[in-house]
Amino acid sequence: MDKDALKALTAADIDRIVEMAWEDRTTFDTIHDQFGISEAQVIKIMRKSMKRSSFLMWRERVSGRKTKHAATSDAQRFRCKEQDKPKQ
Repeated sequence: MDKDALKALTAADIDRIVEMAWEDRTTFDTIHDQFGISEAQVIKIMRKSMKRSSFLMWRERVSGRKTKHAATSDAQRFRCKEQDKPKQ
């Protein structure tokens, strides 16, 4: 996905990407499969969408985390039980 396509993401897409990136068991490969963006692009979105302190906390948490990188390319979609609840 190029820079223009990254700009084409809707606000709802970006919100979902941020939500998925925060989830421990959702891999970057799963995000790529659903939205076609790389890990580096996810990091850019997170940096732009969050306060600096929150971004730094997230980066520290996911750096080197095995669960954020799939062992194989057969990434499967992870659905959080909170995902379909309406936000208040």
